[in-house]
Amino acid sequence: MNTLTTDPLIITVAPNGAYKMANDHPGVPLTASSLATTAKACLDAGAAMLHLHIRDAQGKHSLDVQGYRDALHTVKAAVGDEMVLQITSEAARVYQAPAQIAMVQALHPEAVSVGLREVDQPEIGEAGLTQFFGWLARERVMTQVILYDVVDLQRWQDLHARGIVPDAPWFLLFVLGRYTAGQTSSPRDLVPFVHAHTGTEPWAMCAFGATEHACATAAAALGGHARVGFENNLLLKSGQTAPDNAALVRQVALAAAGLGRPLATAHDIRQRFGAA
Repeated sequence: MNTLTTDPLIITVAPNGAYKMANDHPGVPLTASSLATTAKACLDAGAAMLHLHIRDAQGKHSLDVQGYRDALHTVKAAVGDEMVLQITSEAARVYQAPAQIAMVQALHPEAVSVGLREVDQPEIGEAGLTQFFGWLARERVMTQVILYDVVDLQRWQDLHARGIVPDAPWFLLFVLGRYTAGQTSSPRDLVPFVHAHTGTEPWAMCAFGATEHACATAAAALGGHARVGFENNLLLKSGQTAPDNAALVRQVALAAAGLGRPLATAHDIRQRFGAA
C-alpha cells in the first residue's frame, strides 16, 4: 500500500515566531486580530494547524496565560474548529523551564510545542520530566516535541525507553539547519533524522530560508509532515519575498498534490493524536 496516498499531510503554519517584526515583513502578524486573519488565509491555502506565538505590548515574545487565552479566542472566532491551534512554550531567551511548564499547565491548551532541550534542564530533572510529560499524556494535550539534532532525538528515545516519557501519541518536529553556518537548511538534513528515528511517532520538519519549500517537499515524499511560515522563512521557493504566509502554505499544498498525497484536516489531526 502506498503510504503517501493514505497518510494525509499535516501542514502547520508558523506565521510569526518570537522575533520577526513588521520591519522584517509587513505581513508578520503581531496582534490577535492579525493572527486571526492570517489563520483564515492559511486554512484556505491548506494548513490545518497554526503554530501560535503571542507578543506583549512592545511586540516582544510572551508566554502570558491571559494573553494566550485572548489570542486563542480571537483566532478561534475566525477559523472555528477547522484549525488545530498549537501554542508555543518557547523560551526565546526570556523564560526558564519552570515558567514554561507552569504556563502550559495553567493554560491547558489543545496543542503545544515543547523544545526537549529547553525543558530537559537540571532544575527540572528526570522526575520533573516524568511529571510534565505524564500530565501532557493524561490531559490529552496534543504535544509536538521539538528536536534540533540527532542527539536530541536520541535523548528523546532514551527517555521514552526508560519510561520517563510515557507512551502517548507524540508528534516530533525535526529542525533542519538550526546550528549550521548562516542557519541554512537542506533536504539532506533530513537524512540523519530519518535514519535515527526508530520509533513510530509521526514527524514533521521546519527549515530556514528559501530552501524551506524543498525541505517540506522532501519530508512529504518521505512520509513526514511540514511546518512552514514567516517564523523561519520569508521567501518563496523562487527566492522572491513571499507576499504572505498563505503563499508558503499554498506552495506545499501544490507539492503534496504533485506527490498524490492528500492534506490533513483538523479533524484528521485530532483523531490521530487522541483529542477528537
